[in-house]
Amino acid sequence: MTEKISGRVVRPGAVVPGYVEVDGPTILDVTERGHPGGDIIVPGFVDLHCHGGGGHTFTRGDAMAARAAAAFHLRHGTTTMLASLVSSPFELMCDATAGYLPLVADGTIAGVHFEGPYLSQPRCGAQNPAFLRDPSLTELTALVKLGAGAIRMVTVAPELPGALDAIAFLAANGVVAALGHTDATYAQTLAGVAAGATVGTHLFNGMRPAHHREPGPVVALLDSPSIVCELIADGIHLHDGMLRFAAHAAGPDRAALITDAMDAAGMPDGRYELGGQEVTVADRVARLVRDGSIAGSTLTMDAAFRRAVGAGLDLATAAMMASTTPARALGLGDEVGALEAGLRADLVVLAPDLTVRRVMRAGAWV
Repeated sequence: MTEKISGRVVRPGAVVPGYVEVDGPTILDVTERGHPGGDIIVPGFVDLHCHGGGGHTFTRGDAMAARAAAAFHLRHGTTTMLASLVSSPFELMCDATAGYLPLVADGTIAGVHFEGPYLSQPRCGAQNPAFLRDPSLTELTALVKLGAGAIRMVTVAPELPGALDAIAFLAANGVVAALGHTDATYAQTLAGVAAGATVGTHLFNGMRPAHHREPGPVVALLDSPSIVCELIADGIHLHDGMLRFAAHAAGPDRAALITDAMDAAGMPDGRYELGGQEVTVADRVARLVRDGSIAGSTLTMDAAFRRAVGAGLDLATAAMMASTTPARALGLGDEVGALEAGLRADLVVLAPDLTVRRVMRAGAWV
């Protein structure tokens, strides 16, 4: 059964009045028409980096909690997402990989992202320092085998002993290697890129700052054509001017909006937990109780999209950053991430003020 959704259709590089025609789970056609309508239709959002939401977390390997977290973000327009864990003991990494296999199989999540534990102590941010360790090919080999394709991304600090071998191993096995939580120099970062890394984990945050005599990871990642740079567009992790600068510097085909959300997204202020550490949330800002470090976000992708537009990016650019570019970063660009014939019918209908009216995933309204 076909259905036509009309409005201002946001396609790569353009906003056109018309409608998206859906046939079952697939986009049949996108047709331009003269009258624009009030609604704005964007591709379903793709979140590369999310730890939870709606009071539920991905970080403990609990499948029921993971389903609930994914359902929360789906209502906010995220039709494709990774379940991100923070630095954890190897046993928990194995348990989560096995526990989330059914969720990957049924499409609830697109895969697992391990943000750590192979990260820098000085730049660990809200990661639990007790769990940080040097990259281990033994651990990664076991995880990749256990995951059978479910592990989609691992964040590594490239300056650590064994990091370049780990990055090369991940890339050779179809896993996205991301560089982040790093105190690397410019040269060490470029070595990670040369080894096969293709994503920069939440650019600027958890990284050695840029300096004109030691550009560090920020400049190396922005200036590397093969790297997609994650950006947390919440006005807390990044000033709007820095968000706009990074988007322009990388270009929309190399900049990806993420949430980095924790379970407190969509929940009241109060006390929460992340990776075995106590977190307090006040006025949208999550911080570790022990030292005040920012501890993830309370962001949703629709709010990130609005923030990007409010920062001065046009609709087509923001849609690329929220959908098309992250889909391509995961190797899913031929399935999701754009409003094009033949792709999965994932879309979000936004009101003129960019709030969510309706969400469709695989041709079904949420």
